[in-house]
Amino acid sequence: MKRVKEKRIKRHRRAERARAKPRGAADRSRLSVFHSNRYLWAQVIDDASGRTLASASDREVSHSGKRPKAKSLSRRERAGWVGERIAERAIAAGARAGSFDRGSRRYHGLVAALAEGARKGGLKF
Repeated sequence: MKRVKEKRIKRHRRAERARAKPRGAADRSRLSVFHSNRYLWAQVIDDASGRTLASASDREVSHSGKRPKAKSLSRRERAGWVGERIAERAIAAGARAGSFDRGSRRYHGLVAALAEGARKGGLKF
């Protein structure tokens, strides 16, 4: 039980360190990323007002409509797709630049694919 608690504390400390980096001016928003073993979520947050400006998830990938089929995309491709969607929605909400909050995760794999998709969509961070 002690080991589980220590892992949780270490993960929390890593996330705090990642968020403690200078974020720039108050007009810059934060692109926050979280992923579980199954899904990936991204939010653009205005820290000055504490509001979420835009959000996207790979749970939106469905089997119908304009969205790509879930079975046809790998997890990295879905992460890139989420990055492009979050960029679209953030730009529509008026946020073009900001900082990247990877949380307690390393910048590789899904997190890096989402960041590249967001850059491809027009966000600058």
